[in-house]
Amino acid sequence: MYALYIMHRTQIYLADEQERALADRARQVGRTKSALIREAIDSFLTPETAERTALERLRTAVADASGCAAYLPAGERYVDELRAADRERALEQNQRSR
Repeated sequence: MYALYIMHRTQIYLADEQERALADRARQVGRTKSALIREAIDSFLTPETAERTALERLRTAVADASGCAAYLPAGERYVDELRAADRERALEQNQRSR
């Protein structure tokens, strides 16, 4: 009649930074630290996870980091500004060397 769901309790030791990062992530996503740890273990133990390519991991990291520095200008604008500054600096150096 009822499905019995048995959980086993275990303890792990985390470094201070790991504990802070785990607590921060749990707060950000609105889940418990235990749930995140179980998810990480499932991910680690799933064979398909071991087969993920470096490119997939990179794409995931980029997506996770996306928007974390909204105060920075868009990439194209930033590069254009850098190039303009480089051209201006080169012109100034040419004028000084004459």
